[in-house]
Amino acid sequence: MPPVNVNGTLRTVTAPQDKPLLWVLREDLGFRGTKYGCGASQCGACRVLVNGESTPSCAITLGEVADATVVTVEGLSGADGALSPVQQAWIDEQVPQCGFCQPGFLVAVTALLDRVPNPSDAEIDDAITNICRCGTYPRIRRAIHRAAAARSQA
Repeated sequence: MPPVNVNGTLRTVTAPQDKPLLWVLREDLGFRGTKYGCGASQCGACRVLVNGESTPSCAITLGEVADATVVTVEGLSGADGALSPVQQAWIDEQVPQCGFCQPGFLVAVTALLDRVPNPSDAEIDDAITNICRCGTYPRIRRAIHRAAAARSQA
């Protein structure tokens, strides 16, 4: 198996090609930020960026990302450790309650803002389908708008 590009670094993985990316990230590479939620691509807790697209890592295999660039929640911050505008907005709006689903939200929102720099509420509703059992959706929406504004000023 050729190395896999995860968070900007080529990493060698000796796992079966049909192993779900979620488990490769968590078990083989030690990226624990990506969470297992439902295992059926419905909840969004396991979302990662694959070539810039928000992708449920429970539904894609190691073999399917052989030539792709994968970014986990750990890879959203800058090389110097600076938080991304999305991560900073999450803190500023105090979004997390239990926090379990938040890595998937951070990834999904990053992908949305890369495509739609200033999304409307309707665009947010269409694009962000992750589930938050704690119901922090009003704070999530505020954080998305804050991150969009911060990104436009950068």
